Amino acid sequence: MLRNSLCALLLLTGAASLSLAADLPPVSALKPNPDLPDPLVMFDGSKVAGPEQWIRNRRPELIELFQHYMYGRPPAAPQKFNTVVHGVDAKCFGGKATKKEVTISFGPPQTPKIELLLVVPNNIPGQPAAPKPVFLGINFCGNHTLLDDPTIALPTAWMPEHCPGCRDHQATDAGRGSQKEVWAVEQTIDRGYALACFYCGDVDPDRNDFSDGVHPFYLKPGQVGREPHDWGTIAAWAWGMQRAVDYLVSNPELDAKHIALVGHSRLGKTALLAGALDERVALVIPHQAGCGGTAPSRHNVGETVKQINDRFPHWFCDEFKKFNDQVDRLPFDQNCLVALCAPRPVLLSNAQEDTWADPEGQFRVLQGADPVYRLLGSKGLDGQPRPEPDHLLATPLGYYIRPGKHSMTTGDWKIFLDFADRQFGKPKLE
Repeated sequence: MLRNSLCALLLLTGAASLSLAADLPPVSALKPNPDLPDPLVMFDGSKVAGPEQWIRNRRPELIELFQHYMYGRPPAAPQKFNTVVHGVDAKCFGGKATKKEVTISFGPPQTPKIELLLVVPNNIPGQPAAPKPVFLGINFCGNHTLLDDPTIALPTAWMPEHCPGCRDHQATDAGRGSQKEVWAVEQTIDRGYALACFYCGDVDPDRNDFSDGVHPFYLKPGQVGREPHDWGTIAAWAWGMQRAVDYLVSNPELDAKHIALVGHSRLGKTALLAGALDERVALVIPHQAGCGGTAPSRHNVGETVKQINDRFPHWFCDEFKKFNDQVDRLPFDQNCLVALCAPRPVLLSNAQEDTWADPEGQFRVLQGADPVYRLLGSKGLDGQPRPEPDHLLATPLGYYIRPGKHSMTTGDWKIFLDFADRQFGKPKLE
């Protein structure tokens, strides 16, 4: 009951903003702090007294801080959206599922559309239909890479040259099905979950260029050029995931109370940000998300804030670059972003050889978010230590590390599904 009432209050207040931007100090005036900041300490130094103060005051304050100093401030959600369903195949995977493509349009005219691939388990004939829990993911190389299906539309946005089948930054048929082991769609269907996915470039191509994607359609009147607190690409991708959630919660085939977000690497950073900002999301799995996502900025292992800003200057707002050589001035760290998901479950999953993503530091991030979970009535980490490799810690603040390198695999998806089963309850397959 406590969790239900907290979630109801979050829905009422989660999008609130304290409008602190005009009063926030420059980076040089922020007080250095070498430790992970306590998410229960307000910006003015006072301590959060209870759940209601967290929800009404501290949570909106943290959102404002993250948007002002790190990710940039996205536009408000569109008041309406339109969808066109096409490419329907009711006999996908030998009749086990229905595949469809959904074109989602929103915002000012000519705003790029999201092309969502949706695969939903079919109901057994003669059995009552039940809405399906759904994983929403965002992919690097196009929906056509997820399945061996010649009918899935090729993406038309700019693509990185490393994508399978890419030629002159355009997708080709040669890439079809090339990522099917990465996404393991049939395994997800067999476990009773739907899978929705779209190409990140539909929202913003992954390059240091703000003239394409959604950004030009949300400039302020008369604005020319990029301002210090404008939203970066990760914020845009996260905002795009929220637009996909707009559709998912409207689809009666899907269980709107059991939407899980998943993403790998930079798209894991995206999934965590989207889940932190959107209380409609019930579970978040940012896989191997590392610096700027699930690893602490205050660390000496793996990628640093300066390295990520130098290599990918478009991912974050320009203000974030001012922390390159003074990360201890950040008024938050990534434990505070995980805390924004509370009390909803979050699984941080890693690989032993992926030291660039700082797996050990990620467990410290969970420990740093745990006080907020406990404040809101969740077990959080439940006092558990960092688990051994290949052992899933399935507490609401979950953790998993396996042998291997930076990648997303069919085996990882088994863990994702096991974690969702533990948090949601196993889906009824009949």
